[in-house]
Amino acid sequence: MDSFISWVGGKKLLRKKIIEQFPEGGYDRYIEVFGGAGWVLFAKERHAELEVYNDVNSNLVNLYRCVKYHPEALQKELDGLLMSRELFYDAAENIRGLTDIQKAARFWLTIKESYGADGRTFGGRPKDLGKAVDFLQLASGRLRMMVIENLDFERLIRNYDRDSALFYLDPPYYDAEKYYPDRFNPEDHDRLHDALAQVKGRFVLSYNDCPEIRQLYSGYKMVQVDRSDNLAVRAGARRYHELIITNY
Repeated sequence: MDSFISWVGGKKLLRKKIIEQFPEGGYDRYIEVFGGAGWVLFAKERHAELEVYNDVNSNLVNLYRCVKYHPEALQKELDGLLMSRELFYDAAENIRGLTDIQKAARFWLTIKESYGADGRTFGGRPKDLGKAVDFLQLASGRLRMMVIENLDFERLIRNYDRDSALFYLDPPYYDAEKYYPDRFNPEDHDRLHDALAQVKGRFVLSYNDCPEIRQLYSGYKMVQVDRSDNLAVRAGARRYHELIITNY
């Protein structure tokens, strides 16, 4: 199934190629370290007995938890919304005193109505928001047995690492950190590499194809893939080269 949202750097166009690199069995826990929209997560009915979704963005994690536990209340909060510039900028305002459901509804709206899911710029394109609201019930069912975390990647990896673990990681891309909504410093790429060098389990890592990342992960298996520009899917659109890196 599809995810219920889009997100900066989402893997909608590459999810099949990524899953093709997954090992054939041998793991009973699946952990998405930089969850985002969870396109790879939602691509299968179930990846493992234990599934973990994690993201450092607290608004995103709150939305996931509300979809999981309170889909009807969230749908009621979103009932009757329109594609509207005024509603979008009202929802984007940081207002204190809101309930988790209200926060989730406003955050969902800013994602759905923004350009490229950046949450900052009104998209101005027609969308069937009613259909998207109805889909939240299906998404809730997919999340029903999932653990949802809001941790730094190092702590998450330590907590869930086992010989039987499979980590999927889609960090902010190298030299593109400013385009992501959450802080990720250049030195965090090194910190991530060092954390993965010590894991007992297996990992699948998505990155942009650049000399720095090729050098950093030179001892690992790399598969080059490409995708079209998410915001310009048309004939002759620019194509981006990406890497899928594994430790097996």
